[in-house]
Amino acid sequence: MSLDADLIVDRRRMRRKLTFWRVTTVLVAIAAVVVAAVAVTKRDALTGGPGGSIARVTIEGLIRSNRQRVEALERLSSSNAKAVIIHVNSPGGTVAGSEQLHDALMRLKAKKPVVVVVDGLAASGGYIAAMASDRIYAQESSLVGSIGVIFQYPNVSELLKTVGVKVEAVRSSPLKAAPSGYEPTSPEATAAIEAIVGDTYSWFRDLVKNRRSLDQPLLERVTDGRVFTGRQALELKLIDALGNEQSAIEWLSKERNIDPKTPVRDYRLSPRIGDLSFLRIAAIGAFEAVGLADIARRLEQSGALQAIERLNLDGLLALWHPPSSN
Repeated sequence: MSLDADLIVDRRRMRRKLTFWRVTTVLVAIAAVVVAAVAVTKRDALTGGPGGSIARVTIEGLIRSNRQRVEALERLSSSNAKAVIIHVNSPGGTVAGSEQLHDALMRLKAKKPVVVVVDGLAASGGYIAAMASDRIYAQESSLVGSIGVIFQYPNVSELLKTVGVKVEAVRSSPLKAAPSGYEPTSPEATAAIEAIVGDTYSWFRDLVKNRRSLDQPLLERVTDGRVFTGRQALELKLIDALGNEQSAIEWLSKERNIDPKTPVRDYRLSPRIGDLSFLRIAAIGAFEAVGLADIARRLEQSGALQAIERLNLDGLLALWHPPSSN
């Protein structure tokens, strides 16, 4: 019996050691990935961008204010890249972030030819960014448009009544912190929000009208909030032509006298250390490498990072998403 007890104790001790070294290995692997990402970021910064080539920039996912992205575009405008091809695949984001990106791209366009290729989606804020280019290409099945502004907020006042909770507040004026979400929105607060949305929508419409040179009847057709396919967007003058990156290279060759054999090189707008997808994949790979595949699958399936990304959007939104199904 004593021998059996000793064996059980030894096995438990070995299991604890194995678990310790597995966790340690994961942490070391993640730390190595972070260090490597920092090193690559510093290297990219020192080389000064894609010299003597056509820079390929990718804008995807939700757009929000990002000073690092603006600074990266400023560095690109000062580099010796001959032109810039921007791949857009974005449903939009905050109006302020989209405006910031548009202005940064306009400054870039003042120094270098800029062509946009819509890979899958350039909606709302994504289209605001696309309009800063010299020319817009889209695939026939791409989605373009969603020209409009939305202000959404939850109202849980009925839920609070059900559970017997009342939130009280002392305000300096009736419209302070309105809408609150804890009480029905007053007509005055609704009117104030509608004024903000209307003013921002007017700015968006004027931007489309001026950048795309649309007359009033056509402007009315394209600014009702819907999205259009690439083929429809071409007819409505929201894009310049159907095509892809090769089409953009051909246009740069014909209109800007750039050698079509010029290499196209990726140029990152954010450091790798800030790329959540990059770090997520690295972490999952590290877990799998030490035999913790189950934890890796749970990380991948949780969707927590995507949920957090959407919750971080504040303020007025220029954002499109298809209606969810039950």
